[in-house]
Amino acid sequence: MGIIELFLIAVGLSMDAFAVSVCRGLSMKKCTWRKASLVGAYFGVFQAGMPLIGYFLGVQFRDVITSVDHWIAFILLGIIGGNMVREAFASGDCCQEADEALDIRTMLGLAVATSIDALAVGVTFAFLKVNIVPAVCFIGVITFTLSVAGVKIGNIFGTKYQAKAELLGGIILILMGLKILLEHLGILKLAG
Repeated sequence: MGIIELFLIAVGLSMDAFAVSVCRGLSMKKCTWRKASLVGAYFGVFQAGMPLIGYFLGVQFRDVITSVDHWIAFILLGIIGGNMVREAFASGDCCQEADEALDIRTMLGLAVATSIDALAVGVTFAFLKVNIVPAVCFIGVITFTLSVAGVKIGNIFGTKYQAKAELLGGIILILMGLKILLEHLGILKLAG
């Protein structure tokens, strides 16, 4: 997996965290860089940690599932991406009930909720034999950066970009899953 594909997956995964960060920023009366960085740190650490856990789970089954790993990657990324696209078109504003609290209980809950999909991507990484340490570090940094930006954007602009971020993230993950499948089937030339 090349740096461009990894970047696109990192951006796709971080869109949930970005959308929630926009809500966090929207709810803040005074948005400081410290608060934005705290939100970014929670989301970045969990977005990096979950694929690592998924990777180690996937490695346990890699030898058994090698013949269908491309289908698993395609299905997992398709489901995650499809859910993000569906959420982008769902009615209602998820920011309505957001409050300014950045306590550990609130932030841990949000960080886990936004990073569950990264666990499945980590399983996919195991099947694709991705070099996991640089990959999860890259995902964590991208998520941290976009989450900090999301808090600031939410504080300034509100929820204008929230649904667009979810839609973009979903489309990216679906396309990456399709690319993995088409490369494995020989329809697309393998990147490398």
